[in-house]
Amino acid sequence: MKGSMLAMNRNKVVLTSFCILATAVVFSACRDKSSTGLEYARNMYDPIALNPDQPVSTTNDFLKSFKGQTAQTPPAHTSPVGFVEEDVYPNTKEGYEEAGVKLINSLPATEQNLLQGQHLFNAFCSPCHGKEGDGQGHLVKLEKINGVPSFHDPEKTSSRGGLMKDLSAGKIYHTIKYGVNMMGSYASQLSPEERWKVVLYVQQLQKAK
Repeated sequence: MKGSMLAMNRNKVVLTSFCILATAVVFSACRDKSSTGLEYARNMYDPIALNPDQPVSTTNDFLKSFKGQTAQTPPAHTSPVGFVEEDVYPNTKEGYEEAGVKLINSLPATEQNLLQGQHLFNAFCSPCHGKEGDGQGHLVKLEKINGVPSFHDPEKTSSRGGLMKDLSAGKIYHTIKYGVNMMGSYASQLSPEERWKVVLYVQQLQKAK
């Protein structure tokens, strides 16, 4: 009987202690609405490296050179990993014409390359050029943008001369890389290989009609 009473008292003490602890945790969590509460092993998901999207403290001597931000402009004449450029043709009329003659697409027009080119074209180009390459993308219709040419219209000419349907692979590549008129450069969004896949698909659109 005495042992049973001791066991019951011990259970009451444990239960009471647990309730007190739970109450303390609840109230401490509610005190600061911005607090995430207790976190288990937070070093497993808090990065050691600097987060490019977060401001940094300038109290650390190492971080003073960052001027309050971690995302920095890359050094001059550097390229992202995987962006191996083809022969460089300047962003000039002469560079455009030279690229049109000398730049050759080394990628074969396989079904896989064409499908990937179509995917990239739909993601980056179709908002203006249209999925059919007719220059009637949804941005053209919504924003009333003028001057977006059709790739396969037999009468549409490029602003730099020649029919759109006759543009060579090198000229298309050069335009993707540097942009022209209202079209900006896609050099940072598309790797050289991805640009060539888009070129393959655009050349299919040139033959559409």
